[in-house]
Amino acid sequence: MEKVNELKEKGNKALSAGNLDEAVKYYSEGIKLDPKNHVLYSNRSAAYAKKGEYQKAYEDGCRTVELKPDWGKGYSRKAAALEFLNRFEDAKKTYIEGLKHEPGNQQLKDGLQKVESRLSARKSMNPFNMPDLYQKLETDPRTRALLKDSSYRELIEQLKNSPSDLAVKLQDPRVMTTLSVLLGIDFSAADEDEEEPSPPPPPQPKKESKPQPMEEDLPENKKQALKEKEHGNEAYKKKDFETALKHYDKARELDPTNMMFLFNKSAVYFEQGDYSKCRELCEQAVEVGRENREDYRQIAKAYARIGNSYFKEEKYKEAVQFYNKSLTEHRVPEVLKKCQQAEKLIKEQERLAYINPEIALEEKNRGNECFQAGNYPQAMKHYTEAIKRNPDDVKLYSNRAACYTKLLEFQLALKDCEECIRLDPSFIKGYTRKGAALEAMKDFSKAMEVYQKALELDANCKEAVDGCQRCMVSQYNRNDTPEEVKRRAMADPEVQQIMSDPAMRLILEQMQKDPQALSDHLKNPVIAQKIHKLIDVGLIAIR
Repeated sequence: MEKVNELKEKGNKALSAGNLDEAVKYYSEGIKLDPKNHVLYSNRSAAYAKKGEYQKAYEDGCRTVELKPDWGKGYSRKAAALEFLNRFEDAKKTYIEGLKHEPGNQQLKDGLQKVESRLSARKSMNPFNMPDLYQKLETDPRTRALLKDSSYRELIEQLKNSPSDLAVKLQDPRVMTTLSVLLGIDFSAADEDEEEPSPPPPPQPKKESKPQPMEEDLPENKKQALKEKEHGNEAYKKKDFETALKHYDKARELDPTNMMFLFNKSAVYFEQGDYSKCRELCEQAVEVGRENREDYRQIAKAYARIGNSYFKEEKYKEAVQFYNKSLTEHRVPEVLKKCQQAEKLIKEQERLAYINPEIALEEKNRGNECFQAGNYPQAMKHYTEAIKRNPDDVKLYSNRAACYTKLLEFQLALKDCEECIRLDPSFIKGYTRKGAALEAMKDFSKAMEVYQKALELDANCKEAVDGCQRCMVSQYNRNDTPEEVKRRAMADPEVQQIMSDPAMRLILEQMQKDPQALSDHLKNPVIAQKIHKLIDVGLIAIR
């Protein structure tokens, strides 16, 4: 139980800090240890709801109710998820069911009242169509600051007039915050182990909300701070970094609750190459932003800048860590692309760090010993390790191709031979090994072409001369059944392409009915090449 409580506490902290993936992970680990802990399911439901994964939030809410049918919070979680899923009638039933078990639960009463109000007020089930919409947003500190942004008001009006856009806009953290305010439920709160139903709270007199100041009514210190920030931005654009820092420091003194002054200051140190100081300021900015319920997008920007600072220092693992933190807060394509780029560079660094020609030589010698002893699978493993240690050594690919040929893995042998030829087009062994693999596959015409290329490099190459002679004899004496010929031919991608071409199929049908048509078609060099290919593989014969 101690371990379960520890995981629950870690999950609660992560949920409060907005680290939703971590919160879900800790709650899930706790559930594995204690699968009948209703509080863990309730808290995970809250985390899923905050992530926008409402179906999962609903499933956990159902499980909470199933495990603790007399606990009001479980019904609250389930009903809230149903509201987000636009299942308002089901949400209403859930609130009513919860009140049967806890008649005095104020949260359930408020939830029922709100869902009934929405059901009667809106046919479209659109929470943004409430008559007192802006009054609710103005009186809640979570959305009060957002109303100062004209783009936010445009977003509200868009959702008010076009409810169908809600599904598309759910990824915007502002929409999630607004829905939480309008629905009257805080999904970020974690539960403790309350086993007893909570007593009904004493009635409190209603307090009239005072209208909050709009942007033009900001306190003088905040107005002055914003002016200082603008002066700092002008200096920054001119690369007058000392002046910019002075203005940002002055803005910070006037309004210590605004994280953007620290964030802008970090940009100066980033430009100056002082990445350690840049990161320090970004961390402070995140802390101030969390304390003052700053927009998730601003938190994401601070984390992304930390990631960029590590990227500049070629510390890609640390960069990926902070890019992922940024993406957790707010998913931006540019940050995602940068994160993927850093991950590729990490893999490349690991690959390069693994290269060691001395160890490659040792592995090659071990592979040679196993090959001589006839232990081809083990030889192949040693050659593979040698290639990882020295990927530019063509002989390693050639040796592994020989292993694959012995193991009848001809396609893999061909792939290694082609890599040999790519790395060193003058490496004769690459051609002779490729010819041997094709010969083993009974593709004698292609094998002869490859052997011929080897002879162009060295006219006295015995392997190539012997290979050509074997292929000519085999081609002349082959006595395959029509089924074997067709099966082997259709395994060739080039033949597959020819046979899937409707024009070629029409030509072949015409040749079958009228053999004299062959001479006409052979005048077209493209068609002639395809016909000769089919003759080479044995699919058609000229008598």
